[in-house]
Amino acid sequence: QVQLVESGGGLVQAGGSLRLSCAASGGFWSIDDMGWYRQAPGKQRELVATITSGGSTNYADSVKGRFTISRDNAKNTVSLQMNSLRPEDTAVYYCNVWSGPTGSWGRGTQVTVSS
Repeated sequence: QVQLVESGGGLVQAGGSLRLSCAASGGFWSIDDMGWYRQAPGKQRELVATITSGGSTNYADSVKGRFTISRDNAKNTVSLQMNSLRPEDTAVYYCNVWSGPTGSWGRGTQVTVSS
């Protein structure tokens, strides 16, 4: 079972930056794909960015060029650097991690972008 703890959310003005981090712990052999998803009020949870254990990345079109996902395999952490934030980026951001066939979710961290 993988436990995930997210940090780094908050309130920022449009155009600003935030960095989210997620640390994985628990009894697992290895961490495979890691990623970030978000859910805005009244909307479904959507993919923001993912990164494989080898470092290949995938981004939602809406965040390409503004967000950067990275991971530290030695520390089992994944981060999301968010630049040029927009009000439409306001959501709860969730960390997602796969270890073999098992996926785990963090509790989420709120990101609010004011206009």
